[in-house]
Amino acid sequence: MIVPRRVALRSLFTVAVAAFTGVALARIAATPSARPVAADDRSADLFDEMYGGRRIQARTTPAGVPEVLVDGRPLHLMRCADGGYLTPIDHYQTYPTPLAATRAAVDELGSAPLTRFAAAHGVPSGGSPRGVHT
Repeated sequence: MIVPRRVALRSLFTVAVAAFTGVALARIAATPSARPVAADDRSADLFDEMYGGRRIQARTTPAGVPEVLVDGRPLHLMRCADGGYLTPIDHYQTYPTPLAATRAAVDELGSAPLTRFAAAHGVPSGGSPRGVHT
């Protein structure tokens, strides 16, 4: 039986695509995750301490998002794709935990007070919050 050229090329293409997909998926599965997730990972995001002469606190909201306070004022944390966190105070550097991000914000603030706008990153003056999830 002679196989037409079109059927042979289509079969060869299908085998090549399947092999490429398998290799790509194997590489993705073999890549370690950026941040291992422990069973008590949410409790690692909670803290209440004095740092740099300021009281920093964090608690987890019912939605599972850490809420951070610096001297009683909210500090907005943003979650990055790599699993880290950043703040509007220093939004060029990511930190592995909310505690590390909060400490870096306190270091950057120095003796300056945290403004009310640090809790609502992206709020125009005199406008309503955009992109702020409650």
